[in-house]
Amino acid sequence: MVCGSTVRLGTKGAGNAYCKAMTTLYLVRHGNNDFVGGRIAGWLPGVHLNEEGRAQAERAAELLAGRGIQALYTSPLERAQQTAAAIGRKLGLEAQVRENLGEVRYGEWTGKSFSELDADPRWKVYNTFRSGTRPPGGESMLDCQRRLVAEVEWLRERHDGESVAVVSHGDIIRAALLWALGSGIDCFSRLEVRVGSVSIVEVADWGCLVKGVNWF
Repeated sequence: MVCGSTVRLGTKGAGNAYCKAMTTLYLVRHGNNDFVGGRIAGWLPGVHLNEEGRAQAERAAELLAGRGIQALYTSPLERAQQTAAAIGRKLGLEAQVRENLGEVRYGEWTGKSFSELDADPRWKVYNTFRSGTRPPGGESMLDCQRRLVAEVEWLRERHDGESVAVVSHGDIIRAALLWALGSGIDCFSRLEVRVGSVSIVEVADWGCLVKGVNWF
């Protein structure tokens, strides 16, 4: 299966067997927290949903109810796990933590405010040339996309023909959507993934179909 031109999937299923049916991924961005719009949270511990974020998580759970979702996965970070917990309560599923669904590792920029970053020329370059730059001491967007695509392959092998909810982060979901659309990672700024939103991607051996973005 190949969806995008930036990063390609490798082996098809266990023992090189092709999956037979389409897998539907509901990609949920975690709810709001006090870092959103002000600072880079990255992998900082202790970043929790605020009141608005908790309401968004409950709303996402309501949206996903009745969709036939058979499994729930989440980033290891608290804000994602809290969002997944709300979904899990509604759907009667236990969230399984997956490292590959975690946020971009922003290195030295972790915890910095956007006003601080605006004074760093590397920040501007990073936001216009994601395919060729990385945060100082962090990981590139292509590295993030590779681990995310590997995770999609893992999910396809285990949930052939099923619907799966995946709770992750804005930049990670954008990387997934760009891959599914066959767009380069430098188109990053043209795509918005809002807090608490759900995006839908169907994945099959012939490729991907983006069914919705920022579904509320």
